[in-house]
Amino acid sequence: MNIGVIAHLKHPIKKPFMGGLEAFTYEITQRLIAKGHQVTLYASEQSDPTLNVSVIISDIDYDRETFSRFRSHELSEDFISTHHAYLELMQDIDGKGHDVIFNNSLNYVPVTMATLINTPMVTVLHTPPIFELKRAMSHERKSGKIRYVSVSNSNAIAWQPYLNACEVITNGVDVDKWRYIDQPTGKYVIWFGRIHPDKGTHIAIQAAKIAGFKIKVAGSIADHHYYHTYVESLLDDQVELLGNCSHEELNLLIGNALCSVITPCWEEPFGLVVAESLACGTPVAGIAKGALPYLLDNQTGCLTDSNNPAELAVCINKAIQLNRENCRKYAEEKLNVECMVDAYEMLLMDTIEQQKNVPAY
Repeated sequence: MNIGVIAHLKHPIKKPFMGGLEAFTYEITQRLIAKGHQVTLYASEQSDPTLNVSVIISDIDYDRETFSRFRSHELSEDFISTHHAYLELMQDIDGKGHDVIFNNSLNYVPVTMATLINTPMVTVLHTPPIFELKRAMSHERKSGKIRYVSVSNSNAIAWQPYLNACEVITNGVDVDKWRYIDQPTGKYVIWFGRIHPDKGTHIAIQAAKIAGFKIKVAGSIADHHYYHTYVESLLDDQVELLGNCSHEELNLLIGNALCSVITPCWEEPFGLVVAESLACGTPVAGIAKGALPYLLDNQTGCLTDSNNPAELAVCINKAIQLNRENCRKYAEEKLNVECMVDAYEMLLMDTIEQQKNVPAY
């Protein structure tokens, strides 16, 4: 297949990843290339060149300190530059020789212009319904030219009112890169991710203290106001703030933890932290929001419907009793990136075949 992959333009597609979407785009592109497909990644300038990148926006203004393209956070300028990058790409996309377009942009322009091009398109819904996409899809779905995929069952349900149909391919991680640790040496629980109000770091810390465990917190501070307001006052000798960690460091931290505490405070569409924790053999205690209830069973995690730290503390004490071998096996069978890529490969092939059977007018 000749595949054109359209990336999100908020961050370059390269390691270290700024988030799950960048990791997804990197993995899917790299693995489709390894499978022998001709793949072009339409992304920003600083993206990894091994991904056969076709640059559609400059990174000259991208600031690694603020994680923004414009230090002054001029959203209107960012919006306009992104709009034009996608617009120019879509105007020329039929001339690129692609058999199929694999759209991961989260932007309305590719969806809007799909009705004007001949190349079939698959669009992945990595977020809950957002205004821009809902508006674009309301027009596109009348023609039904795009095939939509969600990264979880919960997210597919959220999108149902706006779609004719939505398939589900669950995200995955490279299980082989996460070493399974059968006998953890630590006497702590772990929380890892971006320190941000959406992630509920403060709830995890409070719950760990109630449960009677030290908690290690790994990740960057993505929202300093939230950190200073809700997290900083909770720091004491029972809380170890580690900042960003390498993959190897994180593997050891997660694998030697009694359990991972995962505390989404919004309808998170997936959450790679679940797959990463289970791949290490570490069970999960968490809040049953978004995809989390769909990603775990009673052998791999314990969840509460409440944001109450006391209820989460009960879950922590239950989760640490779960069998770690079951956690690893579950990750291998249900949350493996190889299964994910195989499913997308089949979907893209099927989309091309469907296009061949569409009568020409």
